[in-house]
Amino acid sequence: MGEQLTVAIIEDEPAIAENLIHVLEADGYSVQWFTTAGEGLTYLKQYSAALLVLDVGLPDGNGFELCKAIRDFSDLPIIFLTARNDEIDRVVGLEIGADDYVTKPFSPREMLARIKLRIKSRAVTVDASPTQVSYNDELIADNYDYFIKGQAVGLTAVEFKILNKLISISANVLSREQLMLAADMAPEASYERNIDTHIKAIRNKLKPFGRSECIQTKRGFGYFYSSDCNNTQG
Repeated sequence: MGEQLTVAIIEDEPAIAENLIHVLEADGYSVQWFTTAGEGLTYLKQYSAALLVLDVGLPDGNGFELCKAIRDFSDLPIIFLTARNDEIDRVVGLEIGADDYVTKPFSPREMLARIKLRIKSRAVTVDASPTQVSYNDELIADNYDYFIKGQAVGLTAVEFKILNKLISISANVLSREQLMLAADMAPEASYERNIDTHIKAIRNKLKPFGRSECIQTKRGFGYFYSSDCNNTQG
C-alpha cells in the first residue's frame, strides 16, 4: 500500500467507530478517532488526513456545520455517516461539500470500499490534473480549483471534476451518468439526482463572478458548458 494513509473518524458511538477502525486498520490504514466535533476540528487544522468519516449528530455540534468549517481550509474527501435517511439531509450534505453519504446501520466492509474509492479518486485527480490549464481568458484551472481573475471559485473535489469535464468538452452535452463517471461517483454510492445537486452548488459558486449561466441544461439529456457566456457576462 506504500505510505500509510490516515483516515479520521468523528463519531460519538464507540461500537460503530470500533467496527470501522478494525476493518480500516486490517486494510493497512492509520486511524484517528474523535468523539466530538471540537476535537476532530482541532486535529484536522494541524494534521493532514486522506479522508474523513463524519457523523452528523455529535454531542457538541452538527456535522453539517463542521463540514462547512472544514471546507474553509481543506478539500479532503468527506463521507457523512448518519442514522437519518431523509432525502433533504442527503441533499444538504452534498451541497455543502460532502463526497458521499452513508446511513446507519451499515456494513463496515461496504464503508471500507467507499473509503478506498474516494481516496483513490482523489489521488487520480491530484496525479492527472495539470498544475495549470487555461481554457479561456477568464476561467483558469489551478491547484484543483478554478480561478476567475485570480479569485478562487472554491470548488470541492467532486465539483472540480464535474466542471473540469464540462469545460474540457465545451458545448457537448453530457448525461448525468457521464458526469457521475467523470466525478468517480460509483453507481451504488450515488444516484443521478446527486449530479443536479452538485450542478446547483457549482452554479451558486460561479454566480458572484457572473458565470452561473455558463452551465446550461439540455432538458431530457443533461448539461453542457457554454463558453459564449464568458463574452456576455461581467
